[in-house]
Amino acid sequence: MARSGPAAGGGRRLEVSPERTERWVAGFAERHGGLAVTETGLRAVTFTAADGSVAECHVPFPPLTVRSGLEGLVAHALRDRRVGVLLVRLGGYAAGVFEGERLVASKVGARQVHGRSAAGGQSQQRFARRRDKQAREALAAAADVAVRVLGPETAGRTPLEAVVLGGDRRAIAALREDRRLAAVFALAVDEPFLTVPDPRLAVLRQTTVHFRAVRILLTERTAG
Repeated sequence: MARSGPAAGGGRRLEVSPERTERWVAGFAERHGGLAVTETGLRAVTFTAADGSVAECHVPFPPLTVRSGLEGLVAHALRDRRVGVLLVRLGGYAAGVFEGERLVASKVGARQVHGRSAAGGQSQQRFARRRDKQAREALAAAADVAVRVLGPETAGRTPLEAVVLGGDRRAIAALREDRRLAAVFALAVDEPFLTVPDPRLAVLRQTTVHFRAVRILLTERTAG
């Protein structure tokens, strides 16, 4: 299990690796008196236990189109895919191509962007102009790397199946305006958006834990 936390509206959100999903569902059934209903949709398989507890298991890279129930969920999640990852924060960026869990191409970089100044007057205005220039240059460098690493992977014999985004949403939104990246963003998935620290090579490598995971919304009933 990669991580867990509370969900809006109640329940918990979990990330479970594809390799552990079958065992996790078996444990869920055992804790709650067995499975009563299993429903398969295009984006999730929902398991309802005998006591009314519900585990809504969202598959990575939907739609789920082969086999229903737990078998189909696990088979879909385990399939190796060619996936691009683009992480951008103001001042740092990383782009990579994964084949399954293996990182086969990558480029990571950073550009200095000063923090905001609390000073006032003309000094603050000059600082703001300098910071804006640094931010533009940093985003331009990130876009250049994304074009170089991911651009060629959107076509050819084995094109990317999807692109996973992460970092800072505003920085990613700024890159969407670059026409050179239209084919890259056309492959971008809505979920998950990877909230990561400064994009470094180690951070990029760890993204497989999250983008391969089965994301579970768990609502458990308790006695009484």
